[in-house]
Amino acid sequence: MSHTPFSGSIPDDRLYCPRYDMWVQEVGGGEVLIGATSFGIFLAGEIIAFTAKPKGAAVEFGRGMGTVECRKTVLAVHAPISFVLLEGNDEAEERPRLVNLEPYAAGWMARARPSAWADEKLALVDAATYRQHILTIEPEATFG
Repeated sequence: MSHTPFSGSIPDDRLYCPRYDMWVQEVGGGEVLIGATSFGIFLAGEIIAFTAKPKGAAVEFGRGMGTVECRKTVLAVHAPISFVLLEGNDEAEERPRLVNLEPYAAGWMARARPSAWADEKLALVDAATYRQHILTIEPEATFG
């Protein structure tokens, strides 16, 4: 079976965690949205189920903030920052196809209040740096 290179978008309006292929976007009021990148979804395969931690959960950087089920496995979704979960995306849990089709919009995974934003924000990268990271893994990747 031939390999199909990654082709997808990496929006400029958020920060990225290359280690876990997650994005973080400030939305005001000290809150952020968090989701999986289109590249992370490409690596995992089509997501057929998503479950977030319960509302109010305190999640540390790198720890599980929920799970995704792909065709062949169940994976922990690792937190790109430390936070308190304000809400999981119920619509994405009910319709996980949203995570695949709209990872930067309706398919977000968590709305949260960061616990160590000033420090942890510095470890995240901008879109251009994340694109370069993808190209080191997937040299034939294209971005739309």
